[in-house]
Parts: sequence; structure tokens; C-alpha cells
Amino acid sequence: MRWLLGALWCVASLAAQALEFRSVDAEAAVLYDAPSAQAKKLFILSRHYPVEIIVALDKWVKVRDASGALAWMESSKLAAKRTVLITAAVAEIRSQPDAAAALVFKAERDVALELVEIASGGWVKVKHRDGQSGFVPLKEVWGL
Repeated sequence: MRWLLGALWCVASLAAQALEFRSVDAEAAVLYDAPSAQAKKLFILSRHYPVEIIVALDKWVKVRDASGALAWMESSKLAAKRTVLITAAVAEIRSQPDAAAALVFKAERDVALELVEIASGGWVKVKHRDGQSGFVPLKEVWGL
């Protein structure tokens, strides 16, 4: 019985751990194949691109991007500010969390938008850097 309770506690604690997402704060952030500036450079992410933190080691973090690729980057290149990335070919940003609500703007795939809040019913409130804000279906973004 104790073993079963211990196993349930472990499963519950793992489920309680939320995914940690951050966004690139530098104009360009180099991603490496190891936690070192001398490691092989893989690619560059631009400002506001969201990443999922997998491992944090001192001044380095291992991150996952929207494509699922894993790489290392300097933690100083990240901001606590959250963004999401549009994954649909074109996402329609609505005035309310409702598909029948007025259209505010459209955003194409790979556009990063500031995360304002996670709304109910499978919607996310986002804000474009030009100031427009609205709601997009959760299924059309990555970074949550």
C-alpha cells in the first residue's frame, strides 16, 4: 500500500510540474549543440521567438523550439516575457474568444505574439507588437 501511495505521489508531482517557456530577448540568439560558445553553432533564433526550457545549467539552457529541435543557448539571451508562435498557415485574431467574434487582424505562420492570458474555452489572448490584441484558438499557437 505504501508503495502504491508513493508511486501515485510521484506521478502527481510530475504532472504538477508545468512546462517552462521563455522568449528570446536578444536581437539574435545562437543555438549550439553543447553548452559552450566553442560548440558547433546550429542556428539562430530572432527576438521574441518562444522556446521551452528543458534543462538549466549555470549560464546555459537546453531549449526546444517549435519544430521540436533541441539545442543549447546562453540563458542571458532569454526574457521572462512570454510569447507564442503562430502554427496555422494564417490565424484569425478575434475581438472575443469566439469564432463568430469580429476579426481584429490576421497573423501568418511563424509570427510571434505576446501572450497576454490563457482564456477559457481553448482560446489565448495575444498582443501584436503594433498594439493590436485579441484572441486566437489555442490549437493555432505554440509556446504554452
